[in-house]
Amino acid sequence: MGFIRQFLIAAVLLGAFGAQQASARFLVSHRAIYDLALDKASDKSGITSLSGRMVYEFSGSPCEGYTTNFRYVTRINTDDVSRLTDQQTTTFEDGAGKTFSFVTKSLVDQELDKEVKGTATRGPDGITVKLTKPQKAEMSLQQTWFPTQHLVELLGKAEHGEHFYETSLFDGSDNADRVMATTVVVGKRTETKQDDPEYVALGSLKHDRYWPVTIAYFDTSGGKGSGMLPTYSISLKLHDNGITRDLLMDYGDFSVKGRLVNLATFDPHEEKCKQ
Repeated sequence: MGFIRQFLIAAVLLGAFGAQQASARFLVSHRAIYDLALDKASDKSGITSLSGRMVYEFSGSPCEGYTTNFRYVTRINTDDVSRLTDQQTTTFEDGAGKTFSFVTKSLVDQELDKEVKGTATRGPDGITVKLTKPQKAEMSLQQTWFPTQHLVELLGKAEHGEHFYETSLFDGSDNADRVMATTVVVGKRTETKQDDPEYVALGSLKHDRYWPVTIAYFDTSGGKGSGMLPTYSISLKLHDNGITRDLLMDYGDFSVKGRLVNLATFDPHEEKCKQ
């Protein structure tokens, strides 16, 4: 997802040892469904109301690689128009975080608005992105994380008590032509309380602790002076198996809340991934 894929200015180089460390973490395969609602909107945005739903599916293992399917549907109303937006994304990242393929379709009022499809490959000096849609293109970008390894990094930092750090991310969002710098703030690990609005939807995870996390994303592609303010930010609750919930997505002129309403976890297929 543009904001979640997700989920940093010192570009971290992933060497062989780092890849082994990152891939060792267990991330649970799951499907999470979130109800979306408008948190606030400025007069500049023109938005009077917003509602929608987000579905996020994650599966895989360090040896099989990781697949995500994501759909983000919103109905946005202004004084003049009502518009239905639908973003559909599928990605695959190999277990070592060396290759990342992606396809994103953006629809407006059920008509295709944009499709971006390509593959990014990690090299010794950066990543090479090859696009096949909307047209064939190739570009070289700075060294960075792909989404799953980025999440693994975040979980590792949280477990070691690091409350603030900077890194970067390529997730194939927008035109897939830039690396986003991000800053991450991690709060104190906390118990889930029974009056938590997502308590029932968590099922067996309702007894697990989580970290409150805020990630701000910056576009630094414009050169000096660009990226002074975040393009967007997301606040969330992060569990140690990679599940996120209680989302607050801030796009500047408006912000959207995402509340977990359904969660299903799947067989981790550990027998297929003995190393």
